[in-house]
Amino acid sequence: MLDLELLRHEPERVREALRKRNDDPKLVDEILLLDERRREAVQEVEILRAERNRVSKEIGAMKEPAARQARIAEMREVGDRIAALEQGLREIETAFNDKHLWLPNIPDASVPVGPDESHNQVVRACGTPRDFAAAGFEPLPHWDLGPALDILDFERGVQLSGSRFYVLKGAGARLQRALIFWMLDVHTRFNGYTEWYLPFVVRREMLVGAGQLPKFADNLYRDVEDDLWLLPTAEVALTNMHRDEILDAERLPLSYVAYTACFRREKMSAGRDVRGIKRGHQFDKVEMYKFTSPEESPIALEQMLGHATGLLEALGLTYRVVELCTGDLGFGSSKTYDLEVWAPGQNEWLEVSSCSNVTDFQARRANIRYRPEAGAKPRFVHTLNGSGLALPRVMIAIMETYQQADGSITVPEALRPWMGDFAIIQR
Repeated sequence: MLDLELLRHEPERVREALRKRNDDPKLVDEILLLDERRREAVQEVEILRAERNRVSKEIGAMKEPAARQARIAEMREVGDRIAALEQGLREIETAFNDKHLWLPNIPDASVPVGPDESHNQVVRACGTPRDFAAAGFEPLPHWDLGPALDILDFERGVQLSGSRFYVLKGAGARLQRALIFWMLDVHTRFNGYTEWYLPFVVRREMLVGAGQLPKFADNLYRDVEDDLWLLPTAEVALTNMHRDEILDAERLPLSYVAYTACFRREKMSAGRDVRGIKRGHQFDKVEMYKFTSPEESPIALEQMLGHATGLLEALGLTYRVVELCTGDLGFGSSKTYDLEVWAPGQNEWLEVSSCSNVTDFQARRANIRYRPEAGAKPRFVHTLNGSGLALPRVMIAIMETYQQADGSITVPEALRPWMGDFAIIQR
C-alpha cells in the first residue's frame, strides 16, 4: 500500500510509476477523487455533530416546552442527516480502500525501464554449462530421466489430483527432502536466519497484508466455508508474523526462513510448459524473509541475493542473475533480482529464486512498524523476500546437469550428507 500523503502531494510521481509498470495512471485520479469526497463527508458529519452537541446543551437549559420540542424535532432531523451521511461515508471509505489496495509499489529509481521481460537485464552469469558433446551423449530432459529411473511418476500424480500434479518416488523424494533440509540448515547455521514452521493455510487478512489480495484472488486456492486460503508462498505468513506490532529498532534486522508447500492455480496457456514438473499447482519452496529499517533494506537485498546464489554455487549449477525491468516487476516489489539456472535437457534457463525489496508496501498493509529510538514516532519497516530456493526447478537442474551416459544421476557433493552419503541415483 502506498503512502496516502505521497498520493496527495506527488500524484504525478505515482502516475509515472504506473506508466512504467504498464498500469493505468487513471487509478490515481479515481483514488484522489474518493479521498476528496471522503474528507468532505467527514467534515460535514463533524459540523453536524458539533451543531447537535451545542443545541443539546441549549435544549437542556430551555424553559418553554413548545420551543424545546421544536428544537428537539430539528435535532432529530439533524440526527437523520448524520446517519445518512455516515452510511455514505462508509460506502466511500470502502470504495477508497478497495481502489487503494490495487495500487502497486513504486519501482526503485535504479530499476531499468521497460515494458516486459524482454527488457530485463542480465547482471552477471556464473559457471559454464556442461559440455555434453565432450561427454559423448545428448542430455535428456527430466521428464525422460525421472520415469526411466523410477523416481518421477506423472500418471499417478494426474490420477490422484489431476493435471499439473506428479509424484516423486524413492530417490526422487529423498533428493527433494535432502534439498529442503540442506537449504534450511545452510540458512540457519551460516546465514543468520531463524527458522519458522508455519500453517499452510491463512486467513484472508494475511493475504491482503502481503499484497496477494485482492489482485491475485483468481490464482489462489480457498476453503470457502471457513474463508481460509492455501499459501501461495511462505512470504504471506512471514509478512504477518509481526502484524500490528511496533518493533524495537535494536531487534532489526530480523531474518526469517521457512519451508512450506505452495499452492497456485497457475492458469497456463494451452501448449505452454505442458511437459515435466517445471510448472505445477503444488510445489515446495524455502523462503527467506527480512524486516529492516528503510536505510538498511538496499544492503539487505544484496545480502539475500548472495545467500541464494551461494546455494547455487554449492550445488555446482550454472546460473545467471537477472534484474527485472519496471514492466516485469511483481505487484509489491520495488526492485527484484531473479536467479535462473541452466537446464541442459530442456535447453533453457529456469527461474529458481526472486529476491525482492518490497520497501514499506507490505508493512503499511499489515501495519508493521518500529520505533527508531525511545520516545520517537514509529516508522514503517521495510520487508524483503527471496526464494532460497524454489523447487522443483532446482531438482530439474540437478537431474539434467548431473545425468550420466547410462541414465544415472550423480548427486552433488554438497547434498550427499543429507542423502545418507547416497552418491548415485540409478535404477
